[in-house]
This record gives sequence, C-alpha cells and structure tokens, in this order.
Amino acid sequence: MDELHDIRARFPAIDGQWARFDGPGGTQVVDTAIEAAADWQRSGNNANSLGAFAAAYACDDLVVRASATMGRLLGADPKGIILGPSTTANMMALTRAIGRWVGPGDEVICTALDHDSNVSPWLLMAEDTGCRVQIADFDPSTGRLSVEAVADLVSSSTRWVAVTGASNVIGTIPDVSAITQVAHEVGARVVVDGVHLTPHRQVDVACIGCDVFTTSSYKWYGPHAGIMWVEPGLLDDLDAYKLRAVSDLGPERFQYGTTSWESLAGLDAAAEFLLDVGLDRIAAAEAIRFRRLLDGLHDQSGVRVVGPQDSSDRAPTLMFEVEGFSPSEAASALAEHRVAVWDGSNYAVDAMEPLGLNTKDGAVRAGISAYTNDEDVDRLLAAVADIAN
Repeated sequence: MDELHDIRARFPAIDGQWARFDGPGGTQVVDTAIEAAADWQRSGNNANSLGAFAAAYACDDLVVRASATMGRLLGADPKGIILGPSTTANMMALTRAIGRWVGPGDEVICTALDHDSNVSPWLLMAEDTGCRVQIADFDPSTGRLSVEAVADLVSSSTRWVAVTGASNVIGTIPDVSAITQVAHEVGARVVVDGVHLTPHRQVDVACIGCDVFTTSSYKWYGPHAGIMWVEPGLLDDLDAYKLRAVSDLGPERFQYGTTSWESLAGLDAAAEFLLDVGLDRIAAAEAIRFRRLLDGLHDQSGVRVVGPQDSSDRAPTLMFEVEGFSPSEAASALAEHRVAVWDGSNYAVDAMEPLGLNTKDGAVRAGISAYTNDEDVDRLLAAVADIAN
C-alpha cells in the first residue's frame, strides 16, 4: 500500500505544472530543509567555527548536530563524517591524500557501472603516482555488476576498490557488502559511491563494512552539499592536503574553506526528513510508481528500455530510447509536454558503450522520487506515446 500519498505537500516547488523525473540529477527540496536554511540565515548565527562568542558556538554545534544526524542516516560513526561541497570534490580530496600511499605496482579497481566521480579521481591519481587502475565490467544484457566481475580482478596488489551502491543511470544495485568482503580479504580498502543509493534504500555502513561512503544531500531533498564518511581510524591516518592552521586530525582536514552553514542546516533537516518518513516506506512507494513506469514503457512501440527489463534489486531509475529521436530531441519533445527528464551519459561514461549507447548522447533518463505520483507517470507515458507515434 502507498503510504506517501500526502508527501507532495512537503515540496513547495511541486505544483503539478511539471511532471518531474529529473530527481537523479537533483531533487526538489523538502519544506523543512528550505526553512532550516532560511532560519539559519536570519538567526544571526552565520559566523565561523572555533570562536569565543555565541554565534561561533552555534556553528560548532551545527557541525556536531549534522554529523550525528548523518551518522544515524547512514548507520555510521559520526566521527568519520566529512561535510564538503560535493561528492566529486570530496573524492578529489580523498584520492589526492591516498596518492601519497600508492605507487607503481599498486592497483585500484573501479567499475564500468560507476558515475565518473568514482572513476576519474582514481585515474588522475594513477597518472600522478604510477599505480594501475582496472575497470570491472558489468553484464550489459542485465545491467548487473556481479561480485565475481570485481573478485576476478582482486589480487595481492589491490589497494582500493571503488564501486557504486546503485547505478545513477539504470538503477541496478550491486552486492557491495560481498564486494567489500572480497577486497578486505586481500587487505584492500573500499569506497562505495552511495549518491544514488541513499535516497532509495536504507543504508547501513556498518553492515556494508566499507571504508568510505559518499552521498550528496541534493539527491535526497536537501541543498547542494556532499557528505563523505571515512572510517575514523583511516581518516586520522590519511595525510590530507590541507592548510597549515588546520588540525592534523579529524574531518576538518578535508573540509576546505569555510563551511556553508546554511547548507549544513538544510542537509541536517533533509536527513531528518528521511529518518522521520522512513526509507523503507519511501522505497515501497517508489517501487509502485517505478513498476507502473517500466511496464508502461515496455507496452509502447518504438520505445526501447535500456539495461534491466525488470524492477528487482534496483533504484527506481531507467534509461530508454525513442525510435526516430536522438536522446536530446526526445528530452526536448517531452519538455514541451512539461515532463522533465535527462539525456546524455549523465557522467556514467563507461556504462554507455556496453549498453549499446553513444558515449556522449547516451539515452533518456527518468527517475522516480518520493514525490512522484501515478498522474506524473501517466503523463510521461502519454507524452512518450505522443512523440513516438
């Protein structure tokens, strides 16, 4: 049963004029996150950390509170929470620090299913250090990344494994716990890109067992910010690139520049929203909409769904092609019907060719969010039918 039928009222921007399937690129913001950011700006607390006056204390308290909330959301030790501008920026900082540990003869394993933010930082690190990056392939017929595809590349030379928690283009969810176990057996560490997983599934970092987990609050109804959890012992061991005045221990070494306090207030509220509503409830409601969308696209002539043809073990995101239209043409035609979708590779550049797509042009991407309803899905399907026939 769909228990989220009233949730759209929590999103001021969702007014029915557009059917929004662009959530995988960034969701609309929940009311409490909007209010929290605005309240912070009006409060007089907008200062900086580590001061000797009330507003500075409020900034320190906000960091502690937001870190604790993120720890509850991710099932992770708050001491390892890094609050940065984006997941890409966080990964660039992380790999630059890791680069001080690796060299020729060392190997990193990435996957062809990943967003490029979990691939290019490693490739750049390899250029600087001489280490080797290998890419684990997924099965293009099913869109699935097997544990074996990664395990077959793991060796005594493997230092890090970087794997997605859920594909941001076709939604498939690898068994990251099993992949982590394989990596740890040879002493390698694991980064899980949880950006597309966090909005759609209950995350338990302790259960996954990974060493690093990344996510971005603008993908789950909050402001533009990136959150990276690093196992606290590893975090203190990493030799980060940082300013001389910054502490030699703790998350602040990776939090470059002054924190966006209003964003921090907003992401704290957005995380509380997910915790209050419950990700199991959100996932159940999204699954109803996703099956409706997937079945509806399958029933249309001139439409090809890319990747998995079922809805099992995946986030509610898919790609499709419309015969006679390039992806950008199809997206523009849908926009004329006030249906918002994405086109292109959506930064999953290594996934395009195996899926039979042009690396640049990609396909049309549509994603279900917590605020998507049946009317939105029917509107997309009707628009696709209109342009395809």
